[in-house]
Amino acid sequence: MSFSSEKKADEFIQGNAVEKIGSDIENAQVMEAIDYDSVSAKEARALLWKLDLRIIPFCGVLYLCSFLDRVNIGNAKLAGLETDINLSPSDYNWSLSIFFIGYILFEVPSNLMLKKIGPSKWIPIVMIAWGVVMCAMAAVSNTAGLLASRFFLGITEAGLFPGIIFYLSLWFTRAEQATRVAVFFGCSTLAGAFGGVLAYGIMQMDGLQGLRGWQWIFIIESIPTMLLAIASYFALPDFPENAKFLNERERALVTARLRKDAGPSTEKHFSWKQFRAAFLDWKVYMHATIYICGSTPLYSLSLFLPSIINGMGYTDLAAQAMSAPPYAIACVFTVLVAMHADRRVERGLHVAIPAFVGMVGYILLVVLKHRGPTAMYIAAIITTTGVFSHIPAMLSWFTNNIGGHTKRGVATAFIISIGNVGGAIGGQIYRSDDAPFYSRGHETCIGLMAGACVLSIIFKILLRRENKRREALTPEQRMKECEGEDLCDLHPDFRYIS
Repeated sequence: MSFSSEKKADEFIQGNAVEKIGSDIENAQVMEAIDYDSVSAKEARALLWKLDLRIIPFCGVLYLCSFLDRVNIGNAKLAGLETDINLSPSDYNWSLSIFFIGYILFEVPSNLMLKKIGPSKWIPIVMIAWGVVMCAMAAVSNTAGLLASRFFLGITEAGLFPGIIFYLSLWFTRAEQATRVAVFFGCSTLAGAFGGVLAYGIMQMDGLQGLRGWQWIFIIESIPTMLLAIASYFALPDFPENAKFLNERERALVTARLRKDAGPSTEKHFSWKQFRAAFLDWKVYMHATIYICGSTPLYSLSLFLPSIINGMGYTDLAAQAMSAPPYAIACVFTVLVAMHADRRVERGLHVAIPAFVGMVGYILLVVLKHRGPTAMYIAAIITTTGVFSHIPAMLSWFTNNIGGHTKRGVATAFIISIGNVGGAIGGQIYRSDDAPFYSRGHETCIGLMAGACVLSIIFKILLRRENKRREALTPEQRMKECEGEDLCDLHPDFRYIS
């Protein structure tokens, strides 16, 4: 290459670099300059609708696969898993609980990885991993193999649920999150409905290619997970600042609306101080306590609903199919409760009231056990509706009230980790010696739902009291509380949603 050609190439490269730097500066200036209050309602609705269409359905389908893969062991049990691998009732319960041990251990590290390398890379990695584990479960031949595979399934699935809850908080304002979480979480109820019907169909393949029905359940239900893992790499955007499906103005608008909603809590950088703050904030432990009270009945019901319905007098096949309607009805109420929670910008009562409904459902399951299968089935529908419909308001409650990206990401994973201890407990609630009515298990869940109801009301009162305290600060007191860095939600101008 001649000196003249090299000079031209250098000038071209330098020109492009200068142009790129100028473009980046211009983009940053555009993001800073936009005042979201001046945006028309029509443009704001169009932007929100665009975000909803791109993000929510895809996240929902991902969670549907996740929830389906974690609870299909309940369907596999009715399809002959226990008999074929000589699984004792106690070992079956431990196979449910051990999943959550792996799940709990890896939730916080997983959320840190998601923030570091981006959702579009991290989520496909964990999905492919759990899809492979799920498919391999068809090869288990003894109790040890089942326990090991369930433990690794928990490790690999740990990246999705807390990651998506944190991820949604990076795209939607606090008053929008409950509805979006409900649509996303509602897919777990669809997974219960769809899983029962799907398992009913797959059980008809029993004996095909020398495989039992429960083996086909694990194999077939792993395939969509791995296909969606590949699709999510291309379809799932990372963060608003670099989303390719938005134009320059739309990226600026998303950033402006989130900045306005966050108020003084705008910290996006990684911070060890925020990391530590997530474990030192008493509100994080209050959220975790409420969540464990709600998640224990949720997981136990999800894992045992086919067996509970089977205990009402229905056959194994009928119990698979009849587990679908309670989930479908619960899905509708879950979304409606969350929409109302967002409309009122309220969380405490939208956790307490559905939890109370779930408690009433469990009470009915106990007192109606000798009144016939129809009465108990209606009680099961009421129970499922209450147990599921309080969860979205609870999940959005802590993302609403924890400021700072690092603190919110770590606290979200930590709260869900503690809550998932309820999953490990839930696997032990319904014991075989309590069949067919499982009264002791229902009584345990009555106490837990009552706890979620009472604690959420107490927490609501405490948050309102703190908001009033901050509003009554003198200028001197406010200046003193503004001192320091990375205050996040501890900033005196931050207001909690109660």
